[in-house]
Amino acid sequence: MRSPVKDRTIASVAASYDLVPQTVGNWVARYRKEHSSQEEGEAVAESAQIARIRAENRELRQENEFLKKAAAFFAQEQR
Repeated sequence: MRSPVKDRTIASVAASYDLVPQTVGNWVARYRKEHSSQEEGEAVAESAQIARIRAENRELRQENEFLKKAAAFFAQEQR
């Protein structure tokens, strides 16, 4: 069974299919060039999502700290 192509070198892929490494390299370069804007867009979207999640996480931590303090305050008040 062959390993995934993304984990192999161009030379090893070319050899396994009896192709010239330079030809496979040209195909890879063309594919990367044609799909680079799509990949960049996905990276930007992922970065934006990470920023939103971090902001939400920060807000939830602040709310949690507030609730801990409120619970401690009311626990002392009941004594």
